[in-house]
Order: sequence, then structure tokens, then C-alpha cells
Amino acid sequence: MSSSSDDQQIASTIKNAIAIFAASIGLVLIIFMLAQYAVGAYSNRLRQGDAAMSASAVAERLKPAGEVHVDANAAAPIALAVAAAPVTVASAGGAAVGKTTYEAVCAACHAAGVAGAPKTGDKALWAARIAQGKESLYASALKGKGIMPAKGGNPALADDTVKAAVDYLVAQAK
Repeated sequence: MSSSSDDQQIASTIKNAIAIFAASIGLVLIIFMLAQYAVGAYSNRLRQGDAAMSASAVAERLKPAGEVHVDANAAAPIALAVAAAPVTVASAGGAAVGKTTYEAVCAACHAAGVAGAPKTGDKALWAARIAQGKESLYASALKGKGIMPAKGGNPALADDTVKAAVDYLVAQAK
């Protein structure tokens, strides 16, 4: 009695294995047929002279979104030029250093009021800031405030140079 039951179980297991094998073969064939269809459709487009598949159309779709051109003869950016040769208040008069530093570093934002920077010479915008005192203004310029980076983004500047630029800005607002 047990041998007949074992035989039936073995036969059932073999039938299941054959069914799984046949299903696997069928799946592989379906995948192969889909791949053939896709390749055939693509090659038909090429043979039929589809304008979207022309070499120029493909090159247009694959070209970079932008280009970078570097001029070897161009002058260094202002901030880098200042970083390369920092000016100190001791080496040139304080007012001259303040104006030079302002023009090289600070004017990029303060001349036009970029990102909420108080515009140079705008007495109304500067009045509240000036009322807080120069030490507060110096601290903001040296350590950064809001989106303004410390020292206007030029860490090579000496503290006295930054303070001279602040003094120049304040003088323009009075």
C-alpha cells in the first residue's frame, strides 16, 4: 500500500517538474519572440528611410545640451584676482582700500541689490543697519549674514580690508 502511494507521489512530482520545465521554455520563447519583434520594427524603420532615424536626426538628439568655451587669454575673475594679491589697509590708504575692495568683491551684489543686499547709496535701506553700529556691520561682513558669505565670499581678504569696505559702503549711504 505504501509503495503505490510513493509511486503516485513520484509520478506527480515528475509531472510537476515537466510542467515547470515546459513553462520555462515557453517563457524563454516568448521573450525571444518579443526581442525579435522589437529588433525587426527598428530595422524596418531604418530600411524605410524614416527621417527620425537619419544620422543627422540621431546626432541632433544626442548632442550635448550646452558647451563650455574657455578663453586662455581672458582675465582672471575679480574675486580670484583679489584673493591672489590681498590688499591690506596698511599697504594703501584706508578709503582707497575700502573702495577697491568694494568694487572688486562687494559691488557684485550691493550695486544692484542682488538677493536682498542693501543697494549702495540707498539711505533708507542702510539707515537701520547703520543704527546698529559699525561693530554689528563689521561682524555681518566678516562672518556672513543671510545668503551673504563671510568676507563677501573671499576668505583671503584681511579683516581690516573688509572693515574698510564696510566703511566705504556706510559713507556712500550717509
